[in-house]
Amino acid sequence: MNATQTQTRAPIEFWLDFASGYAYFAALEIEALAERHGRSVVWRPFTLGAAFKITGAQGLSRTPLKSEYARHDWQRLARLKGVAFKLPERHPKVGLPAIRAFYHLERKDPHAAARLAKHIITGYFRDDLDTDDPHAIARLASVLGFDHEMMLAGMIDPEIKLIARQHGEAAVARGVFGSPWIFVDGEPFWGSDRLPMVDRWLAQGAW
Repeated sequence: MNATQTQTRAPIEFWLDFASGYAYFAALEIEALAERHGRSVVWRPFTLGAAFKITGAQGLSRTPLKSEYARHDWQRLARLKGVAFKLPERHPKVGLPAIRAFYHLERKDPHAAARLAKHIITGYFRDDLDTDDPHAIARLASVLGFDHEMMLAGMIDPEIKLIARQHGEAAVARGVFGSPWIFVDGEPFWGSDRLPMVDRWLAQGAW
């Protein structure tokens, strides 16, 4: 499939909370999955707290019984897929600086922002990246070639804060209540275990 055909197909929307273990595993595969079907990926980080205010739910890591199972399952998934996985200290983090850094960079370069998002979530679940620390996010961005001071300034920019909040509100308005959440041509899929279904949907069309 050529580049023109790829560009005419709507991108896959990949909504994720940077502290979501299941989003981490999906983040490792979503771009390859999209490429197989001539699609691109639009990364959409947000905080699940916006959805929890509506649903009354709590995150897996803050819910008794569910937390123990999720931690066991994440380690099991990591062994199955042969990838590194280590919960950071003080998990889960809200990660607002990381989200704002993404949207700040996206205004300048969406492809660069997508690269940063992937490094943020892998850094969180492999290297104890503190997504609540603007300086830690700016240091990561500088390693990737982005200006340290520019990133710090973006994370405190009122306009960027508003943009990040609006994306969270838009997610909830569209019915997003979990992470990862994937939209394919408007069709919603919740969870990393839905990636095979997404793959089939893209290959065969709706059913």
